[in-house]
Amino acid sequence: MSRVWASAAALLAAFVLQIVIAPHIGVLGTVPSFPVLVVITLALVEGPRAGAWSGFFAGLLLDLLGTHPVGAWALVLTVVGYVAGMVQANLFAEGWLLPATVAVIASVMAELAYLIVLIILGTGTPLWSSIIAVVLPRGVYNTVLTLLFYPWLARFLRPDQGVKSFRRFA
Repeated sequence: MSRVWASAAALLAAFVLQIVIAPHIGVLGTVPSFPVLVVITLALVEGPRAGAWSGFFAGLLLDLLGTHPVGAWALVLTVVGYVAGMVQANLFAEGWLLPATVAVIASVMAELAYLIVLIILGTGTPLWSSIIAVVLPRGVYNTVLTLLFYPWLARFLRPDQGVKSFRRFA
C-alpha cells in the first residue's frame, strides 16, 4: 500500500511542478511535461499495469487543466504508460541507455499521439508545424529531465528494491 501512496505523491508533485514551475523554466517556448516523466518512470519501475493506471490519472488531470477535449491525454498516457511498462522486464542492464531510450521514444510518441488525437477530434491543429515546434523540442526537453530525475524518482518509488540503472552514469 505504501507504493500506491508514493505513486500518488509523485503524480501530485508532478502536477504542482507543471503548474508552478514548468511555465518559468521554458526554453525557447517549450515547457517540460512533468506528468509524462512521472508516468514513464512509474511504468519503468512498477510495470505495465501501474504505468497504465498512472497514465490514466495523469492524463485525466492534464485534460482537466487544459482547454482541449477531455479524455485525449488520458487515452494517450494510458497507452504510453502501458507500453513503457512492458519494457520493465528488460531493465536488467546497468547504465543509462535503456531508460533514456524509453524516455525519448515514450515522450515523443506521447506528444505525437496527442497531436494525432487532437487532429482526429477536429481541433484545427496543424500537423507538421506542431511536430517541429512542439513534439520534437518537448521530447528532447523531457529526455534531458529524465536523465536528471529518473534515478531519484525511481529510488523514491521503490525504496525496497535497488535501482540498477545509472550506477555508472552518476
